[in-house]
Amino acid sequence: MAEAFEEAEELEPGPAGEGEDADGLTPSWLGGGNPETSDSLRTFGAVVQALREFHGMSREELGRHVSLSRHSIASIEQGRRMPYEGFAERADAVLGGTGALVRAVKHISRKPGLAAWFRQWARLEAHAISLYTYECRVVPGLLQTPAYARAVSLNVPPLPEEAVLNERIAARLARQELLSTRRPRLCTFNFIIEEAVLERRTGGEEVTRELLDHLLDVDERHWNVEIQIMPLRSPNHAGLDGPLRLAETPDNHWFAYSEGQKNGRLISDRKEISVLQQRYAKLRSQALTPEDSRSLLERMRGAL
Repeated sequence: MAEAFEEAEELEPGPAGEGEDADGLTPSWLGGGNPETSDSLRTFGAVVQALREFHGMSREELGRHVSLSRHSIASIEQGRRMPYEGFAERADAVLGGTGALVRAVKHISRKPGLAAWFRQWARLEAHAISLYTYECRVVPGLLQTPAYARAVSLNVPPLPEEAVLNERIAARLARQELLSTRRPRLCTFNFIIEEAVLERRTGGEEVTRELLDHLLDVDERHWNVEIQIMPLRSPNHAGLDGPLRLAETPDNHWFAYSEGQKNGRLISDRKEISVLQQRYAKLRSQALTPEDSRSLLERMRGAL
């Protein structure tokens, strides 16, 4: 699902160097593939660290008792990683046996709504100064309406509980603040969407009607957003390998993101990004201009 937002199992950090280029250009704020931190995670981590230091134990020593590396202990203490089931009991046993960790772990929460593999890209999005998105499956999440987001989620098994569904939609709508022209550092956006995605009418005609109104409204009100439609008949098409996203950071480094079924990949290798930038440039030239795209959206809206 595009811009995956189902609650997924936490991802373990990859091997050294994975997800960052050889020149170490990955920003420190980007972090790894772990869930976004929360106040409860940071508080739990601080308690773990305080108890460990009180007992004169190093991270490596604690790690041996709970079957984790010192780096993983550091991630827990810094609130960047969810402790595995049973961690609190094992750590408590060697850190005084007070039961404090066992009680505290019950109150941990992490930021809901975004799949583990997508969180790293979401953090990058929040700092980007340029974001380019080509999508051939669904309307990009940054442009979705609540009703459309709900329809997309309910079309892809397994079906979520109502509370989980609401969390997903809320997380997606919160990300749309990135489009705002009132942000201190404005981000410029270009979206290329396949006409077929809109013609599919996911959720039905009423949902599609509202979606088209929303796209036209975004196009009119946000001078930092360009929307281009790739027409149904496109004999020449540079996007046949699937969806594509590119982001430029404040220090003018570029990253890309590729997503598939139940997984996603952040790309920072310069050679790979160069290829993807060439493809995106070709896509922009093959899609309808922003003006022609708006005309098409208006015709589609009038037909409903």
